[in-house]
Amino acid sequence: MNAVVKPVPLTGEISAPSSKSEAHRALICAAFAPGTTDIDCSSTSDDIDATVECLEALGARIVRTERGFRVRPVSGTSASDNVPEPTRGALLDCHESGSTLRFMLPVVCALGCEASLTGRGRLPERPLSPLYEQLVEHGAVLSEQGVVPLRTSGKLTPGRFRLPGNVSSQYVSGLLLAAPLLRAPLEVVVTEPVESRPYLDITTHIMAAFGVEVSCSREQDADGSRIMVFDVSSADGYRSPGSLSIGGDWSNAAFWLAAGAIGRRGVAVRGLDVSSPQGDRQILAALSLLGGHVLRNPEGAAMRPAELQPATLNVSSCPDLVPPLAAVAAFAEGTTRVVGAARLRLKESDRLETVAAAINALGGSCTIHDDGLWITGSPVLAGGVVDAAGDHRIAMMAAVMATRCTGETTIVGAECVNKSYPNFFRDFSSLGGVVEMEA
Repeated sequence: MNAVVKPVPLTGEISAPSSKSEAHRALICAAFAPGTTDIDCSSTSDDIDATVECLEALGARIVRTERGFRVRPVSGTSASDNVPEPTRGALLDCHESGSTLRFMLPVVCALGCEASLTGRGRLPERPLSPLYEQLVEHGAVLSEQGVVPLRTSGKLTPGRFRLPGNVSSQYVSGLLLAAPLLRAPLEVVVTEPVESRPYLDITTHIMAAFGVEVSCSREQDADGSRIMVFDVSSADGYRSPGSLSIGGDWSNAAFWLAAGAIGRRGVAVRGLDVSSPQGDRQILAALSLLGGHVLRNPEGAAMRPAELQPATLNVSSCPDLVPPLAAVAAFAEGTTRVVGAARLRLKESDRLETVAAAINALGGSCTIHDDGLWITGSPVLAGGVVDAAGDHRIAMMAAVMATRCTGETTIVGAECVNKSYPNFFRDFSSLGGVVEMEA
């Protein structure tokens, strides 16, 4: 499906969708916590639904409610000894969700249940090393990497796991989420620097809500290198808080704030916590560097337009912000340098390539340099045709940029927004955007 967007600026106020990152983690914890957990989550998406589907395949019972999800745990979890008895031989379809795959793989290995994990799109091509090797080293038996379905057998043993900090924080999060299922101490040693560290903060924040504390210390390894050591020593497993509210999603709200920075009167987003563990709240500081006028309040945040200016943006801790930041930088006269973005090549698309292609397709100028982008901005762009390349963030970026172009913009494959934000174009229209969907 294509979206044809007219050059009309966005303005007004909107509620942020629920955090995809928090929802993934909360659903997994709830599926292995005795009792019923009500998760207040105002919105869902293809990725969240993939995690729900996988947990249901293991035996959890999850129903959609008016406020979010009601989760009844995997059989056996409610017993006095709190030992989950998952469905054996289950097929877990992760669809296109990298988070789902990288979280569920350690979980099923910790459960010791034979399972198969599959996916589609670019997911089978996205790397699992060195998580894969660490799981095998600690007792898991896995079929060939890169071939789906990925079959698991054996049972993970506790101990010390080692991972580099510059590959994917999802590997670390997956091991931490699996740790309480082992009922024995587990350590994850991560070499510094640790990129996307805020996502680990989200993981430990949600685990704490389910009664599992994760300690973190900085140490020096035997070879003198700096490491971070995450320690999960709880033998009691997860405990349900009864109910839990999912915060607003800074990653998706970033597109509305970007639209406010390049618009005429600004955009306000309700339901955002400025003290959230989500690292993508850094969008406010980054847009300030680009000249945006930031307003914070107890209900959320707002962005008003100002004279845009180029900046150097290090995105190593917030790579998902590159598309909305690039959308703004494309209109800031001068050259903005986006650095620390090498891992964008491993997203739903090669996001360095697709961000550059989107900007250039609309009449802008963007080139790839090493691990980042150089964007030479212009006050206005012409519009044109952007291939979303199956990447939800590219589709949303193109829609935001289209509001300041002089002509129409056609986004090819715009339905990919369903991956994280199915109501994106509905909310786009509620802010005054003009879009026509074409089959």
